[in-house]
Amino acid sequence: MLRATVHHYVDTIEPVSSKTLVRRFSLDASSSTVRSDMGALEEKGFLTQPHASAGRIPSPQGYRHYVDCLLPPPSPVAQHLENELTNLSLKWAALDDLLWQVARRLTDFTGLMSLITRPIRQRSNLEEVRLVQSGDRLLVMLVQSSNSATNLNIRLPHEAAREIEAIEVWIRKQLAQSGDGTLDWSTLPPQLHLSGSLLKDAIQSHGNSMALAESGAVFHGMSRLVSEPEFSHSNSFRPLLELMDSTPIAVVPMAENKCKGVWIGSEHPHQALVDCSVVQAEYRSSSNSIGKVALIGPMRMAYATSISAVKRVAAHLDRVLS
Repeated sequence: MLRATVHHYVDTIEPVSSKTLVRRFSLDASSSTVRSDMGALEEKGFLTQPHASAGRIPSPQGYRHYVDCLLPPPSPVAQHLENELTNLSLKWAALDDLLWQVARRLTDFTGLMSLITRPIRQRSNLEEVRLVQSGDRLLVMLVQSSNSATNLNIRLPHEAAREIEAIEVWIRKQLAQSGDGTLDWSTLPPQLHLSGSLLKDAIQSHGNSMALAESGAVFHGMSRLVSEPEFSHSNSFRPLLELMDSTPIAVVPMAENKCKGVWIGSEHPHQALVDCSVVQAEYRSSSNSIGKVALIGPMRMAYATSISAVKRVAAHLDRVLS
């Protein structure tokens, strides 16, 4: 009964009555029996009634149960999307061009807003910091657990030159104690404050620059989302517009894995998506960097098609970028 209600509401955007379900799905039951069952589903929180005299619509809890337990197999038409992507990928050398074209195809296929994040390297721990003084410059080598090293070149005040050996020893002890590559700058001895402040600012600035360079996303189909009846009031849609303007990557936060690929309504950690559903899947590049493919739409969406589409796109990007 819940599956039939979801399917009809997704197709028609109209509250569903018991008579409608009996007629459309040829149910072997009377409309009064179906009405009673729908009332039971409403008591359990799976359906809700927008108005006293209206039919019923799925609730966020109902959509969650549908996605977890009642999802039908994906339509074979998803194979057409994969065929399109195969022909498309060889035409684009630049990563952003490829991602944008793939996002556009994904929107055209599903009618939802699509978003693809650039691959982000997995966090690697700082293992060693080496310091080499050269005149009034200090060469800082950051050695990380991913077998990579980064060089920083900073100006060294004359007064800080005598602290170099001691600050290197302090950093070595810090890394050995923490075990996770973190430096507790609050424990820095007062006599190392000058060189320590320089290094702290340089290392943190470098980390922020790397995160900014790798972060970001391409997205397509905002107009599709705006045209949905659920977002006809600008007040409900403005928070999402502001999020897309500032930090679109927040739509698919990397640290959140509780959704099992689908956030529904308030399950999403960001308040701007409380009226939406987000379907996402991961892809990896040759450097083992991780990106996300996502579809954003109203909770009333064709979940089987959306889930299949993002998984196929993610698998395709895996192959192309590996």
